[in-house]
Amino acid sequence: MRLPLVVSLVFLTSQALAEPSKPAAFEHVFELAGIRLLCEQSGPLIQQGLAEAQQKKVAKAFSADALCADLGKRLAPKLTAEQVEQATKVLESPLAERFTVAERGVGEGDGGTGLATYREQLSSKPPRADRIALVRRLDKAAHTTELATLLRYEVGKTQALLALRAKGQDLSEEKLASATAKQVEPLRDSSAKAVESFMLYAYRQMPSGELTDYAALYEQAPVNQLLTAAVKELPAVFADRRAALK
Repeated sequence: MRLPLVVSLVFLTSQALAEPSKPAAFEHVFELAGIRLLCEQSGPLIQQGLAEAQQKKVAKAFSADALCADLGKRLAPKLTAEQVEQATKVLESPLAERFTVAERGVGEGDGGTGLATYREQLSSKPPRADRIALVRRLDKAAHTTELATLLRYEVGKTQALLALRAKGQDLSEEKLASATAKQVEPLRDSSAKAVESFMLYAYRQMPSGELTDYAALYEQAPVNQLLTAAVKELPAVFADRRAALK
């Protein structure tokens, strides 16, 4: 029995809206959301203190392109093309661009001494409580502390595994996670403090109204869905990249 025309059209429309995304579709939105930067930082951080031969292996296995491509492949079945497009439009807004410019301005000209001085003065000259609340709201919405913690934890796990392999030993991913689990909370605490002070400093010239709007931007469903899915899938991406080191 054929469906009535109207029902058929609704069905076709819903199918079109649910069109699955493609891994390549994430390239631009990863840049806008700061995920590309996480991919770019991973390899160099892992390479610190390693022998030259190990550094070359890490450079190949943990290249930014490899990490982000793996993440894109994992997210493609979980987010529709429409969701990716909507998240991209939100993060391309003029408001988001202004805040991105403010973030990039930290360290320009003073080599980061301004932020260091600001952090030293925070205890004696704390910001207003409402301003701190706004920054924490933004941090939660943008998953910034979560992503920073994840990056530092996965880098540490990878370095620990490489140190064991240099001694002729090895650990499964399950045992590696168990051996390093206690590191998560201290890393989260220190990451949260660093993120909060960075945001307070970077956005110090931004009106609270705009900061409120910026937090609301990250709370929009498409952006939240993208970042939530990325945080969930990134540990598996790092595990895959560690497997590629063998």
